[in-house]
Amino acid sequence: MKTFFNFSLPLDDASLMTTVRLTVGGLAAAAGLDVDAGEDFKVCVTESLLIFKRNGYALANARFTLDNGIEASLTAEHPSVSREDCTLEDEISYALLGALVDEASFEKNGNAVTGVTLIKKSV
Repeated sequence: MKTFFNFSLPLDDASLMTTVRLTVGGLAAAAGLDVDAGEDFKVCVTESLLIFKRNGYALANARFTLDNGIEASLTAEHPSVSREDCTLEDEISYALLGALVDEASFEKNGNAVTGVTLIKKSV
């Protein structure tokens, strides 16, 4: 049975990242991920939100699906600045996401990332 969990958050409040990490950790445990896989998934969700913030977005929406693992569909809204090119920090984030989850895909508007989908399967 699929379980869904959704939330939105402003990206300008760094203190909410702790809440996001705790929430994602609970969801990862509910999805059957072990501690290490749960930690990896928390890092990936946090990195995705940081990509949105660096790309000039003010708000993120998150939808989690629990079904034989966990999937996060993250979208960014309300751009506050225009983005011309990818930074080194973004490249590091992309590499990290690709290494820590089973699947990572990105939606872009020009060079700005507007969506990230992450999938981590339970063992």
